[in-house]
Amino acid sequence: MGIIKEFKEFAVKGNMIDMAVGIIIGGAFGTIVKSLVEDVIMPPLGYLMAGIDFSKLYVSLDGKDYASFAKAKEASAPVIGYGLFANHMISFLIVAMAVFMLVKVINKLKRAEEAPAAPPAPKEEVLLLTQIRDSLAKK
Repeated sequence: MGIIKEFKEFAVKGNMIDMAVGIIIGGAFGTIVKSLVEDVIMPPLGYLMAGIDFSKLYVSLDGKDYASFAKAKEASAPVIGYGLFANHMISFLIVAMAVFMLVKVINKLKRAEEAPAAPPAPKEEVLLLTQIRDSLAKK
């Protein structure tokens, strides 16, 4: 019975909900990044590099020629899809940069919250007593 109570406390505290929201948003972010790389970044890059479509770049390890990367995969040929690997590396770098920027912002906000508050100004009575003490010390 103790583990069920402990699980309920865990779920109610928000940890599980926060984690679920993070996973859902992360999945959605992944599809956006994939589209950004495949549909926005790589086509102009390929165009600038003489019309190369990176997703179709591969090396067939069996020495045979195939009409396309997809045809080689259909034939179960051993292939190295270095063009797709380049797409995935760019996607990873974009996600890594986004996560880095997010963590940087969160850390900045945490430091702002943790900054010690300025001490309150001394009351007028304390100032007067300090002045009296300092004037007596000079005599």
